[in-house]
Amino acid sequence: MPIIQKAGMALFLLAIALLTAIPFMGQYRLTPQMVEEVVTDTGQLEYVSAELEEMLGKTYSSKFAYISDLDDAFSTSATKIQDYNQIDNRETEVNNLEEYMAGQYKFYLTRKATTGTIQEHTGLWLLLTIGLGTLGAFLYILPKLGLLPGIKNDHIFHSQNTGLGWIGYTIGTLLILFYVLLYWYPEYITEWMVLTDPISKRISGNEASQWFFYGLLYTLAILVMGVRMIIKYRHSRYHIIRTLSVMFFQTAFAFMIPEILIRLNQPYFDFKNIWPLNYNFFFDYNIEQFTSSGSVGLFMLIWGILLVIVAVPLFSYFYGKRWYCSWVCGCGGLAETLGDPYRQLSNKSLKAWKVERWMIHSVLVFAVVMTAGVLYTYFTGSGTFLFIDTYTLRATYGFLIGAAFAGVVGVGFYPIMGNRVWCRFGCPLAAYIGIVQRFKSRFRITTNGGQCISCGNCSTYCEMGIDVRWYAQRGQNIVRSSCVGCGVCASVCPRGVLKLENGEEEGRFGKPILIGNNSVQVFSDLDYIR
Repeated sequence: MPIIQKAGMALFLLAIALLTAIPFMGQYRLTPQMVEEVVTDTGQLEYVSAELEEMLGKTYSSKFAYISDLDDAFSTSATKIQDYNQIDNRETEVNNLEEYMAGQYKFYLTRKATTGTIQEHTGLWLLLTIGLGTLGAFLYILPKLGLLPGIKNDHIFHSQNTGLGWIGYTIGTLLILFYVLLYWYPEYITEWMVLTDPISKRISGNEASQWFFYGLLYTLAILVMGVRMIIKYRHSRYHIIRTLSVMFFQTAFAFMIPEILIRLNQPYFDFKNIWPLNYNFFFDYNIEQFTSSGSVGLFMLIWGILLVIVAVPLFSYFYGKRWYCSWVCGCGGLAETLGDPYRQLSNKSLKAWKVERWMIHSVLVFAVVMTAGVLYTYFTGSGTFLFIDTYTLRATYGFLIGAAFAGVVGVGFYPIMGNRVWCRFGCPLAAYIGIVQRFKSRFRITTNGGQCISCGNCSTYCEMGIDVRWYAQRGQNIVRSSCVGCGVCASVCPRGVLKLENGEEEGRFGKPILIGNNSVQVFSDLDYIR
């Protein structure tokens, strides 16, 4: 490894170590003004203030001690409010302190109470963590320009990082822990949000939330690893353009534009995020926000609906899944850049494919039923749909699919199951587009079986778990609903056997002719359903 790469790795690891230490470097001091500002329900405020009285004005040097006392106070407050509401002769009813609301209160009270060196020297710590980490990553990546482009036989399966080794498992564990904290325990990472306050205030005018911090890291990961992707595949114009595309759409549409909209007092909106991937698009609070924001909000609502019923089938007919999954989608963008080193870990077995089909289409059905229930409640006021509580239905979907699957498993399992775990097994939009691609699309990957030498590069590096070699050996067009058209299989083929095409529908399920020693046999489509 060249000295510049070693230096880059050292800087990157130092930045990660500092970033990991930051949540333990703060102090916490709660004031009555903070409590009144966060707990806006006057009935709940009376109980919460009473339980927090001993914490007010006290300085905590331990985050765990502070949050423990906060947990006890809110737990006691919730119990007392519930007991009060059960009294028959009570004067008024106080809104119960539900677990979700209590979690929000604890997060914001921790966010406001955070003090210490991070707040006093935010710019310095920002440079020492995110800035230094970005610099280190580029120093490690840029020397790869001296190597030949493309994928090489470099013992990737024997690497401790990319071949199910201890480094890969460690990275996966850290990613899983990060997402657990982000989704369910954001009060433990408030210093990270303070760290990015200067950037957030400059873009949106607001303090950074956990989602701004996450969006910033997410975007930087795609940009930095996108440079790596371009260097690696610089011999392919297709890969350069599609990598630049996901870098642009993530930076502009997913990160910058929504934050700028907030600054302009408009709804937060990602114009490229499509239902059912954007599963909360039809939630009541979203619809009310759109309809109450004038012409801009109405345009957002109509835009989102048109994407679902017009853009998806139209673009998928002409270009298959690749127009979105490999060129636009933020999930796909992270998978294609940050997740590229792990693409060869995708399971190619027939069993995995069967599980994939059941899981991804089940999630799509779940998303459709959940959304139908949400809309039913919105228009009728009834909280029950098909004998199911619609709030419970959407909360369950948000927890299981929106958080646990898409985040914790979807990214945390990169070093364990490959970079497209979410796209293969869980993304409902991928399932929707895949159905169109499979049955009504011009896209396919054509093969020239006579040139195939069965090297297996195509199957090895297929991130979607498709046994591409099986098709190539038989000269069979690849028409699979799971294929995202990334084109890596064609790039790694030494004989040019594979080609991505958007031809006429006729002949898309072409019948291969296999020439044996003594016969010529034409096979039907059913012989090769895999």
